[in-house]
Amino acid sequence: MPPTVSQDHSPASRLEVIAQIIGGEHGQILIRQKAGERIELGDLLVADDPTDPGSSMLLQVHNLRYGSQENDLNLQLMSGMQLELHEGGDFLEPQLRSYVLAEVTSLLVIERGAQGHSRSRRPKHLPSFFRDLRRVRPSDLDVLTQPAHPVFLGYLRSGSRTIPQVRVAIDGVDMFTHHVLVPATTGRGKSNLMKVMLWSTLGKDYCGLLVLDPHDEYYGREGHGLKDHPDAPESLVYYSPDPPRGSPALRINLRRIRPDHLRGIVPMTEAQGQAAWTLWHHHRDAWLAALLLGQEEEFSQLDIGGATIGALRRKLRLALGVRTNEGQVVSRNEVFTTEGGDSTLSDIVEHLQNGRKVIVDTSRLSDSAELLIGSIVAGEVFRNYQGFKAAGRLRAMPVISFVIEEAPRVLGGGSEEPNIFGTIAREGRKFRIGLVAITQLCSLIPREIMANLNTKVILGNEMAAEREAIISSASQDLTRDSQLIAGLDRGEAIVSSVFTKFAIPIQVPFFDELVAQELLHRPPKRPPAFLG
Repeated sequence: MPPTVSQDHSPASRLEVIAQIIGGEHGQILIRQKAGERIELGDLLVADDPTDPGSSMLLQVHNLRYGSQENDLNLQLMSGMQLELHEGGDFLEPQLRSYVLAEVTSLLVIERGAQGHSRSRRPKHLPSFFRDLRRVRPSDLDVLTQPAHPVFLGYLRSGSRTIPQVRVAIDGVDMFTHHVLVPATTGRGKSNLMKVMLWSTLGKDYCGLLVLDPHDEYYGREGHGLKDHPDAPESLVYYSPDPPRGSPALRINLRRIRPDHLRGIVPMTEAQGQAAWTLWHHHRDAWLAALLLGQEEEFSQLDIGGATIGALRRKLRLALGVRTNEGQVVSRNEVFTTEGGDSTLSDIVEHLQNGRKVIVDTSRLSDSAELLIGSIVAGEVFRNYQGFKAAGRLRAMPVISFVIEEAPRVLGGGSEEPNIFGTIAREGRKFRIGLVAITQLCSLIPREIMANLNTKVILGNEMAAEREAIISSASQDLTRDSQLIAGLDRGEAIVSSVFTKFAIPIQVPFFDELVAQELLHRPPKRPPAFLG
């Protein structure tokens, strides 16, 4: 993420100085704010080394408090004179009497050689006493390099000030294979962030992404969406029960569903699970039709109890959104059917393995039906990639990631049976398969899985329990950032990743503005015929 401005590495002038170091300890340095300046929580500051013009230290503000040369009784007296008698009570010049103190932590030491080469390292020393501090410049972060496969997350942010010259991106191969967590409360910009991330992957065949979209908001049927990307005609595939012209219909034949696809998605008792497998062994891919339409005598011959069949029927009718009418299975949501839809799931798998981005509109489906579609595709991809690894072909295949909203539904550990998403969270990295988990309640995700989500794009969250779960599993030490996370406005975020040198504060751009800006430079192409 290189700055796109001229490289200014000169020491701070007196006009740039906004604070000075006056004490503290490693990890909690105390600085005094200069009169007339304003320091905010999250501000990025720089301490230049006067003995080495090429060396500087990057620091971040984590706490603010008042300081004064007067004791508390004198301050109370001065306040009383001003409030009650309307008289001044200053005993010292105002800028010397009271001031703002800030607690900062050192993030990075940046060293520049004579040939312009830069390197950074974690700070292991304190900057000198009374060292002047200035605001960060875009050129200070030229040490952060552009990755090979950049996924754009946002612009560098210092406090509430955006620095648009510095685009923050992480390598997509690393990020997607090592899993991503996007935690935030409602209204803090999770969907906007995902649109921005997905936009930067379109046209890049190094990764295939499956987006299960329960609100039908990513494609952009109304307003801007991923369909507006110049590379969308070749790179994006959109499935919906009611597709726009040129897109495939989301139709899935019941014959494509096996009992193992339901594991961890549709809760079943041991007896119900055994009944499902018994029907599978007897009817093979017609087992669901047999379950939904079969007669009591047939189930009795298979030694399946009527109560078990009745409960299993009710669960699967509800999960799949189907009913029976005059000996036929009828879909309520127009998705699961006995006619057509034989190749939909295999087509989705093929698109992913060709590096395309697939959005599945699940807004008409139940939670179970949505996750069932994802489970079938994920299971097939996982098996295929296991085979590619055994054959020595895995490195030639694109990374594949699954974007899951409300991730605790499948990662929360509440189900007695593991599902494919939990398997991917634990083992997917070995097979170049990952998850993007979006959630309001990450505290419901087991700590083991949270630790495996190695990139966290943290948006605002006012719930203390959620902040604690995020901080305890972050890749950097965020123990002093709890209030900072609680105070993040819409679109403000902190990126904590094993692939970043420090936890980077960012401002995520508004998606509609990003689209308008980028389309000025790259007009969209004519859409081709459906990618089948």
